Amino acid sequence: MDAFDFQLRTRIVYGDGALARLGELARELGARRVLLVTDVGLVRAGHAGRGVAALTEAGIEVRVFDRVHENPTTVHVDECRAFAAEDVPDLFVALGGGSSLDTAKGANFLLTNGGVMQDYWGIGKAQKPLLPLIAVPTTAGTGSETQSFALISRADDGRKMACGDPKAAPAIALLDPELTVTQPRLVAACTGLDAITHAVETAVTTKRTPLSLVFAREAFRLAVQSFERVLSAPTDLAARGAMLRAAAFAGIAIENSMLGASHACANPLTARYDLHHGQAVGTLLPHVVRFNAADPASARAYAELARAAELCGPDASPGEAVKALIERLQALLRAAGVPAGLIACGVEPDALPSLALDAAEQWTGRFNPRPVGAAECEALYRAAL
Repeated sequence: MDAFDFQLRTRIVYGDGALARLGELARELGARRVLLVTDVGLVRAGHAGRGVAALTEAGIEVRVFDRVHENPTTVHVDECRAFAAEDVPDLFVALGGGSSLDTAKGANFLLTNGGVMQDYWGIGKAQKPLLPLIAVPTTAGTGSETQSFALISRADDGRKMACGDPKAAPAIALLDPELTVTQPRLVAACTGLDAITHAVETAVTTKRTPLSLVFAREAFRLAVQSFERVLSAPTDLAARGAMLRAAAFAGIAIENSMLGASHACANPLTARYDLHHGQAVGTLLPHVVRFNAADPASARAYAELARAAELCGPDASPGEAVKALIERLQALLRAAGVPAGLIACGVEPDALPSLALDAAEQWTGRFNPRPVGAAECEALYRAAL
């Protein structure tokens, strides 16, 4: 872990009411025509209208694509690309959760480089420049606002494709805690679990670096200290802001360290049982931590997370710290109000071997600190039943 190549590709603009700066920031990027990608819920909440107003006041022409779907597929990305092609913009603005950001990134790939989404599965497949993107997250979870990846599902079988390219990283991440207040509680809970999982997984992956660990630890500290407050006092902007920063910092960690077995096992659950992604990764996370902690280096990294978040004393042994970490993760799941195990989510024990085969093929599992094949994935599923 001594050698690394670390680059921050996204400018981060943070503050209460920061959405008002959207027009100013778009003009700095030279925009005259913008495509704002969002969903109907955010249109009804008024957030999209506020974004349009900020852009219009800056003299920028705006069109709105509001047909984003949760867990976007190749079909949804094609729809957005076709809409964008009717009057080609010079800037994308993605306003919403990870689905809006992923849809905008996917449409950007296709609009500028052609082909189909499958052509960009992997890393660095775009041959031409992409249009600049301003990401405006309204949830605190995916960290897509600070990543160069779009996560798009194949329409035929639901398999998630991680399509990444440095050129796809947002030029600006505009973080406004006020935009996250209107989230339903379940959305705040599940996206928060996703951010927490990102912080924990990035701390132990085989690609982690000294700098990615800095962002992972701070993301975990912020999230652990703010998650329950956001759920109990949803209008607390300080807590909302801490979760929003945690998600963005965890996104930076992902960009430089990738993910692990929790995500590998969660993706088949999301595809087959329509579980919220954050619920799936959060349910698996304590079991993955216990599994990975058999690796001494991972146990030490987990212990550093626990100490950073003051889950244990500074002199706690790695074993004691890992135990405290697992107990806190389980407590956060209870606070979120999601089912405690997979059976309660409708997962049948007979399905585990098939799920495990799918999980073993997931790209993120390659970066787990302990190898995870089908047998290991099935064991993790059984532990989480």
